[in-house]
This record gives sequence, C-alpha cells and structure tokens, in this order.
Amino acid sequence: MLDAALLDRLIKAYDVRGVVPDDLSPEIARLVGAAFVRVVGAARADGGPGTVVVGRDMRPSGPDLVAAFAEGVTSQGVDVLEIGLASTDELYFAAGSLDLPGAMFTASHNPAQYNGIKLCRTGASPVGQDTGLREIKDLVLAWSASGVPAHDGPAGTVSQRDVLADYAAFLNGLVPLEGSRHLDVVVDAGNGMGGHTVPAVLAGLPLSITPLYFELDGTFPNHEANPIEPANLRDLQATVNETGADIGLAFDGDADRCFVVDERGEIVDPSTLTALIAARELAKHPGATVIHNLITSAAVPEIVREHGGVPVRTRVGHSFIKATMAETGAVFGGEHSGHFYFRDFWRADSGMLAALHVLAALGETPEGTTLSSLLAQYTRYAASGEINTTVRDQAAVLARIVTTYGAREGVELDELDGLTVTGSTDGRRWWFNVRPSNTEPLLRLNAEGADDALMATVRDEALAIIRDGAA
Repeated sequence: MLDAALLDRLIKAYDVRGVVPDDLSPEIARLVGAAFVRVVGAARADGGPGTVVVGRDMRPSGPDLVAAFAEGVTSQGVDVLEIGLASTDELYFAAGSLDLPGAMFTASHNPAQYNGIKLCRTGASPVGQDTGLREIKDLVLAWSASGVPAHDGPAGTVSQRDVLADYAAFLNGLVPLEGSRHLDVVVDAGNGMGGHTVPAVLAGLPLSITPLYFELDGTFPNHEANPIEPANLRDLQATVNETGADIGLAFDGDADRCFVVDERGEIVDPSTLTALIAARELAKHPGATVIHNLITSAAVPEIVREHGGVPVRTRVGHSFIKATMAETGAVFGGEHSGHFYFRDFWRADSGMLAALHVLAALGETPEGTTLSSLLAQYTRYAASGEINTTVRDQAAVLARIVTTYGAREGVELDELDGLTVTGSTDGRRWWFNVRPSNTEPLLRLNAEGADDALMATVRDEALAIIRDGAA
C-alpha cells in the first residue's frame, strides 16, 4: 500500500507533480489513469467506450509514465488517444476541440528530475482538489492496497493522432497577423515545448525568428525553463540587444506561459501584457468582463474600465481564474505569473496565444514604433515583484499587519486571498498584499505604488513587520 503522506506530497492543489521515480512512478501513473476515468466518467453517453486524450512534454521519463497511465485508462474499458509531444495548451486544444477529457504529462518549469500530470475534463475544464483530484487521490490510495477493480467488458485501445497543425491553424485563426508589418523576434524556448510549437504556429507569418534553445531536451542544459526568474531571461535579453530585435519571447517548459522582453532587453511586467490583451479583447467584445488576480497591477482594472469592460478581481491560482471566468462569461483573464486565459480557447491558458496578441499589437503600429513605446500607456505604477520571507507563525504576522494598518484613516483591508492593504499618500495610490504559502512557512509580499519611491516606502514598512516574525 502506498504511503498517504507520499500522495499528499504528490497530488497537489492543481495537478500531480513530483520527483521520478521516488514520488511519481509508473505504478502510480497506472493507478491515476484508472482512477481518472472513474472520477470523470469517460464513457460515452451511448454506452460505447469513451476516450482520454494524452500528451507529454520532452522529459525523459515521459514515455514510460504515459504508457503506464494508458494501461490504467484502458483497463477500465476506455480508449486512449495519444498526441505525443505537445505543449500543455496544445493538449487543452485537443481536449477542447475533440470534447474529450485529457491528461498532460509535464512538470512545467520544474527541474529535470520532476514530472507530473495535469488533468482536465471535456472542454479543457480543469481538474483540481475540489473538482476531482481529491477523489482520485482517495482511489489511488485504496487501490494500491486492494488492487484496481476489474472492468466488466473489453479493454480500451490506444491510438495516435498528430494535432499540431490543427492547433497552429486554430491559434492563427483567433489572432491573425495578416497585414502586420515585419518584425524581428527572438524566441527562447528553454529546451522546452516552445521548440515544438513555435515553428508550427509562427511559420509563414511576417516575422524573422532568431531561435534560442529550440532543441527538445528535458535535462535543460542551458538554463531552467522558468522565465519568471530573471536569471533565465539573460540570454534572451542579450540576444535581443545584439540583434536589434523588435521583441523577445520566452516560454516555460510546457509552453503554457509566455514572458516578453522589449527592444531594449527590458522585461515586460505580465500585468502590462494583461492590460494590453484585455484592451484588444474588449475591442472585439465591447462591455465584456475581464478577470485579474489580486496581485496584478492596479492599472489592469483601471484600463479595463477605460475600455468599457468590467474588471473582476479573483484569488491567485488558475482554478479560481477559470471558475470565475465560467461564472461571469469573461472574455479574458490574466495572472502576474505569466498565465493568460481566453474564453475563445475554452477558458484555458495559452502562452502562445498571448504571444500572438503581443506580436499582432506591435505589428499593427507604424514602422519604427517600439514595443516599449506601445506599452507605455499600459504601465502606470511601480511594482516590487514577489518577495518571500520564511516566518515562524504566518497568522501572527498577518495579525500584526492588521493591527498596524487597520486603525489608519483612509486605509482599507480585505482578506480575499491573504491580506491586501490599500491606501494613498498625498493623493498617490499604493497597495500591498501578503499571502501565506500553502506548502511552506512563507509569506509572499507584493507591493505597488504610484512611483518607485512610494512603492519602496510601502514595501519596506511591510517587510519590516514581516521580517520581525522571520524564522
């Protein structure tokens, strides 16, 4: 029987992820496959065998884990459609366009020794702790002791299909670049799945591509495929500067996140991209709702309102974004972490679709317009970035922040996700949010102010309280 503590560590809030084979083994993948089809009800309405679509990234452990997962699925009389090497948003495209539940084998930006499984229902609807993962974990634990119950009927079959061309055509149909001026683009795939999808999606467009690390290599020989860390963008920044490119794009390991650097090699804040894409989507869908999490820039809801849209603030995390999009019918959602969600893409996140929006926006400008000048209208505040501090008692530190700020005139506190404190100094707006980590004794601080000096003052005062409780 498997250790319950191992499963608690492996099956997280949004996915399955761990070190291979110590945490995630083929046997566990087999059990997850069988449990998944029981939980999502993969059988067809007419009583025939259902189908689960499965993709994988370039990690060396992927083929064995996929094969084991497929054994679990087919043991329950359900077929498997393998799309092979794929980005996570390519898997979402397959699940959405074919109306099938899906499984993507990836550990996203984690190091080479990791792998994982992102699961979705038909229509690319996410499977998280509250939407099936908890039940899957319970079945895996029980069946590891008793064995998987036998299926009354024939086993499912495994077949293959390449959907890359269809995925590329679909994205290009959503954001066409016909009529765009020519752009010089540097793309850093980080040896991840961007090296698989970028050539297909951007082929034939008015772009000259300088590729960095397009070779699929799950050992990540050049740098981690985690563009949220500035160190992993240095090669991209240097190449943009060396080549005089108009823009640089960076994708994480499974290419569902996109980060951008401008023509100066400066990193573009994902909040700025959220505001840009929101404005573009609102031009097509006047009056629509746009979702943003609570640590995106205050500029995002301001710009959404200015473009006639309805901003809706939500907690951090893709499950909250997607659920709120479904509830509100939102056309678009953005997160500070580089995840961008589109109603026209089954409310799923797609780094490639976000990249196309930025390329289209720049390509529509007059010759000589720079990305930095285009984005200046979407950048209004100075941000601290996320600062993590290990503390002895998360609740006690948050209580001290409430005591410190709660009595101040004109200061507002809310607890949608952690604690957000909002105020103004001499008419200049500022805010900060402190969120506890769910898995570590950390507090995560994000602060923003009308200018660098105000932001630094707000950040440092909040940090002083947090660090007073440091472990």
